[in-house]
Amino acid sequence: MRLQFQTIGLAGCRIEVAGQVLCIDPDWHTADINLRGVNWVLFTHAPDDADSRSSWAGAASWVRFVGPAEVLRRLRAQGVPEDRLHLASTDWTTTIPGIELRATPAARPAPDREPDGLWRSVGYLLRLTSGTLYFSGDTCLFDELLTSLQGAGPIHTAILPVNEANHFAPRPGGYMSVREAFGLANRLGVAQVIPVARDRSASTGTSPDEIRLLHCLMGCQFNLLIYPTGIHIGRAKASVIVRTLNESRYLDQLLQAIARQDAPEISCEVVLVDSGSTDGTLEIAERHGCRIVHIAREEFSFGRSLNRGCGAATGDVLVITSGHCVPVANDWLQRLCTPLLEGVAQVSYGKQLGGEESHFSECRVFAKYFPDQSRVPQDGFYCNNANAAILKSTWERYRYNEALTGLEDMELAQRLVRDGGRVAYVAEAPVWHHHQETWAQVRRRFEREAIALQQIMPNVHVSWTDTLRYTASSIWADWRHAWRAGCWRRHAWDIARYRYHQYTGSWRGNHDHRRLSQAEKDEYFYPH
Repeated sequence: MRLQFQTIGLAGCRIEVAGQVLCIDPDWHTADINLRGVNWVLFTHAPDDADSRSSWAGAASWVRFVGPAEVLRRLRAQGVPEDRLHLASTDWTTTIPGIELRATPAARPAPDREPDGLWRSVGYLLRLTSGTLYFSGDTCLFDELLTSLQGAGPIHTAILPVNEANHFAPRPGGYMSVREAFGLANRLGVAQVIPVARDRSASTGTSPDEIRLLHCLMGCQFNLLIYPTGIHIGRAKASVIVRTLNESRYLDQLLQAIARQDAPEISCEVVLVDSGSTDGTLEIAERHGCRIVHIAREEFSFGRSLNRGCGAATGDVLVITSGHCVPVANDWLQRLCTPLLEGVAQVSYGKQLGGEESHFSECRVFAKYFPDQSRVPQDGFYCNNANAAILKSTWERYRYNEALTGLEDMELAQRLVRDGGRVAYVAEAPVWHHHQETWAQVRRRFEREAIALQQIMPNVHVSWTDTLRYTASSIWADWRHAWRAGCWRRHAWDIARYRYHQYTGSWRGNHDHRRLSQAEKDEYFYPH
């Protein structure tokens, strides 16, 4: 189950789960916090000062409040109606529809109880169908907290406050050090940790780099999520979407490789979008139990076929590949999805390697755009849907442009990055990319991509002199590389022809401003 997640202030968060929007531990003095769409506000403690000038009585009538007894007294005094107030209970309750909720002890800076024994400060456990989430609130570690958590059953995700103390700037009460928080997570066996409440003061604050370093040095087994925009509770589900048109040669290898994937935290389905195969592709897909979606020739575009497949998919993560790509290793799925599951990016793409029949120059193109070093996240919006993944929620917001003749992946990523989203390049998730194209098909591929690039980057113009220069310099560079590799004689003519068709196709597409006819669409999309 994927939850939308947003950090609020230093220690609070906003979570969308089970059809409810929860605002947990907002700053008491910020009653004007954006509560649009919020159903529940969960407080962990009352403000330290007795006279709080902020009022929560103006919140929308549907907003309900949960908190310790002192919090409820303050809210009543502000005029919040009694039917909107709920006491934080240390027993499991179903106060919030679809969620089992339980308060846990907290210490700010020491454990403290009401005269009737109720805790003055609390954290929260949220038990969902897919796992349990723990929000500690502002707390130090103490024995009663450990006992309460160890008796609560498995905890999947912990949101823990971290700061560091020193002699000149003592740590504020109600925080753990990074080592304490990670030690607690290790003791509880949680799957992932979100560190929050990093103090703004440089003397007591902890930077993301410090947190990551300690995570590594302590040998922690849980995933570390810093500034996530979404979190997965329990086992994530991936839908592998494969576009096909007569892909029988490599499809069986692809589907076997998917079945061999070692991804214990990810379940998987395969959705195949076929645009009129006649070579046994559909029979292979049926043998492997794929869900098959059909798209007619006259409807086809790369973006539309992907939108059909994404719409039919049920996964939290949509993994996209071509029917002529084959994962290199059994950890491909896990590695490609990890930046998305950890909230580092919303789109990821992996390395591509040329197959045994790939042109020498095409392998050089792969090496340029898919280097050996990962960039998580990367700068810019380049990506490639031959080996990529996107969050289902991100696709639902942006969707692929169905009018483009190619590069639908980059166009979506451009809009995503413009809105503050992130793309990750994962070199450790490679695929073999097998192209079997005639020279005319090579030229058409680069031509249709150049046509699409006009809409994505209209400032890019390629002149004839550019074309000649790029062609000559690329041929010369490839020849030198082939000479050093001892294979120049075998590839020299192939190199010249590939680069010629690459750049003449790019020039034609860059200068083609016509609206494509159906016949031209067939030529671009159906080269066989």
